[in-house]
This record gives sequence, C-alpha cells and structure tokens, in this order.
Amino acid sequence: MQEIYTSYGVGIIILALLIYKAIIIVDEKTFYVIQRLGKFNKMAGAGFGLIIPFIDSKVGVLNMRIQQLDVDIETKTQDDVFVHLRVSVQYQVMNDKLWDAYYALDNPRHQISSYIFDDVRAEVPKMELDDVFAKKDDIADAVRKNLSDSMHEYGYIIVKALITDIDPDPNVKESMNKINAAKREKEAAIEEAEAQKIRVVKAAEADAESKRLSGEGIASQRLEIVRGFKESVEDFQKTLKDITHEEVMQFVLLTQYFDTLNNIGQNGKNTSILVPHSPSAMKDFQQQIIEGTLIGKKLESASEGDDD
Repeated sequence: MQEIYTSYGVGIIILALLIYKAIIIVDEKTFYVIQRLGKFNKMAGAGFGLIIPFIDSKVGVLNMRIQQLDVDIETKTQDDVFVHLRVSVQYQVMNDKLWDAYYALDNPRHQISSYIFDDVRAEVPKMELDDVFAKKDDIADAVRKNLSDSMHEYGYIIVKALITDIDPDPNVKESMNKINAAKREKEAAIEEAEAQKIRVVKAAEADAESKRLSGEGIASQRLEIVRGFKESVEDFQKTLKDITHEEVMQFVLLTQYFDTLNNIGQNGKNTSILVPHSPSAMKDFQQQIIEGTLIGKKLESASEGDDD
C-alpha cells in the first residue's frame, strides 16, 4: 500500500513538472524563439503559450521595442586632428523578419557597431574639425542611411542616428579656446574704438554748435549795443538841443567805460587787472573811433571809384 502511495506521489510530481515546462508566459513587445529538437519551430508572441516539454525549448528572446546602441569612436579629421565621437543609433526588429533578426546575425549589437565604425571613419576624414561640429547632422544622416541599407536584409530598422558628443584632443581644445578668446578680445577692442570715435565726433559737434551759438549771441549783443548807442544819441539830441555829436559820444563812451570797470570788479575769479587810465582816455578813445570810421569811408569811396 505504501508503494502505491509513493508511486502516486511521484506521478503527481512528474505531471506538475511537465505542466510547468509546457507553459510559457511571454511579455508584451517580446517574442520567444522556440525550437523543436534543435530546429526552429515558431515565434511565440505576447501572452499565454504552450510547448512540448523536453522536446520544445526556448532558445532566445527578441525585443520588439526601439533599442539604443552607443558607440565611441576615435578618428582623424582632414586637418590631422584626432577627435572622439559618440554615435547613438536607435534600431528596432522588423515584425516580418523575426527569423532573420535572430538567426542571420550571431551578435547584432557588435555587428551594428562595426558598420558604424566603418561609416564614421569614412565620413569624418573628409572634413576639417570645424566642419565636424557644423555638419554633425550630415554625418549622422550618412551613418543612418548606410546602416539602414546594410541592416534591412537582416531584419533591423535603423530609426535614428545621432552624434551626441564630439571631443577633440585636449591640446586642440585649449588652442581653440585661445583662438576664440583672442577673436572676442579683438571684437571688443573694435567696438570700444568705435564707441570712442563716436564720443569724440559727438564732442566735436557739440563744441562746434556751442561756438556757433556763442558767436550768434555775441553778434546779437553787439547789434543791440549799437542800437542802444543810436537811441541814446537820438534821445540826447531831442532833450538837449545845443549838445553836439562829439559830446554825446563822449558821454556814452564814459558810461560804457565805467560799466566795464564795474563788471570786471564783480568777477570773483579775477585777482588783479591792470587797466590803463588817464583823464583824457575817453577823448583819445573817441578820436580813435572817429579816425577808424573815416578811414573806412575813404576805403569804401576808393573802391567805388575803381568799379566805375
């Protein structure tokens, strides 16, 4: 009786083991590669599945998500600068080529890396270092196109290729930084010179405008002084019938003379001023004005005679 129970228990264990081996649960976006006695049998999709225990076996898994492969490459540019690039390639298994994706390539990631190395080292040596930075998208597009053409027959789609890092030799980076710093210092010096030029020009224009306005003011002042002299002489002649022109002129000049002395004395910046003075100063001053006027009239008359 005990032997029966023992056999029954062993049978249950064997049955449970067979059921456990027969059931497979496949995750979403995943395929199991099932072989039967060493030969491909099927691709088991997501969900619940059954296989024959010890006859069928799961030999591999295909990930249907978009995957990324990062490859670090060192190469040389056209101007003999060694540069490190990181190329990131996003790829995906094709639904209609599952068998090719698993069986055609022994190590897909390693073989994709080899294609990337070959493409980058074919493109970068054609460019100078500055062009590598400026045209990194062109390099990435060339890698994607060449890789897509090569990997399509093996069941892989190349979704995107990106140049995520460009790192020149440290000595080259230091030289580039010095060149950029010198260029910016040059631009700053040019801008500073232009600003200084504008300041000098504006200051000269302001000085010229100030002098012009000052000259206009002095001319207007002198015109008003002459007009005032004229009115003063006419008022004297109207008030005092017997007074002569010479006496009026002496009085006006005397008034202006003392006004000038008064203005000089009120200027706090003056320390000492020597003013020539004598009792006959007004008469001499008047005589000089009259002589100057007569000479001017003679010159004007002579000029008119020459024109005739």
